Amino acid sequence: MKSKNTFTLIFFTRKSRSNPEQLSIYVRITVAGKRAEISLKRNVHVAQWDSTKTKGKGNTEKIRILNAYLDQVYTKLLQCHKQLLEEDKIISSDAIKSRYLGEDNKSKTLIELIVYHNENMVHVLKAGTMKNYYTTEKYLERFLHKKRRVKDIYLKQLNFRFIIDFEYYLRNYKNKKKQLVLNNNGVMKHMERFKKMVNLAVKLEWITKNPFTHFQLKYDKYNRQYLTERELKLLENTEFKAERLDKIKDCFLFACYTGLAYIDTKELTKEHIVRGIDNNYWIYTKRKKNR
Repeated sequence: MKSKNTFTLIFFTRKSRSNPEQLSIYVRITVAGKRAEISLKRNVHVAQWDSTKTKGKGNTEKIRILNAYLDQVYTKLLQCHKQLLEEDKIISSDAIKSRYLGEDNKSKTLIELIVYHNENMVHVLKAGTMKNYYTTEKYLERFLHKKRRVKDIYLKQLNFRFIIDFEYYLRNYKNKKKQLVLNNNGVMKHMERFKKMVNLAVKLEWITKNPFTHFQLKYDKYNRQYLTERELKLLENTEFKAERLDKIKDCFLFACYTGLAYIDTKELTKEHIVRGIDNNYWIYTKRKKNR
């Protein structure tokens, strides 16, 4: 008794409308008696097609290239069938065709991932952090346009080569004055943000393999310099003619003496100043991320 889930692949031809001596090649996918066809965008002369073996006839270089391509198509379609089985998806001729053409739901693109990430994170991350993600997005778009000559790619096309090529692009990116824009840590921050977006794609099962698996983020460590008490006193006693600079000086000294980060100082209000149990005034606030 025949299985209801039979799966077959066969190459066949149709006469070309523009040239009666040429045949257009197709592949037919059949699952449980239902068919789906894909045009392979390849032509062959009538005399060079073996309809019994369903492949090119002869030993010319052109025929060898054609038959090698047909073998690749056949193998890829088998892989699509295997993937759908492993993912416990419904197996149909249309599902295999869609997977082969990259049109199924699994075949998300890099730009779709970026948009999804930013739309979902805009209410979670701080505005400053989101601004950095938007900058990384711009670099990715420029890289795709200038180095890959495309506007977008499927996530399944991401690989380790793409990762290191993007890193190299960032390291050598120059502004209009032909000056390098990013130092090592700047490059690493963009790679870190890109990695977080790719990790999200893995969690969403939009891709099965993480291209960042063998990539390491390497930051340069710096010993931060600090102002001595004498230097702080000199700055405190310095008077600026411009009122704006005097205010900046006061804010800077306030941050130094209180230990508040820039963002905490910026968002400080009168409501954050409270009287403590010792009857002195204290700053009561929650520290924000300062990266």
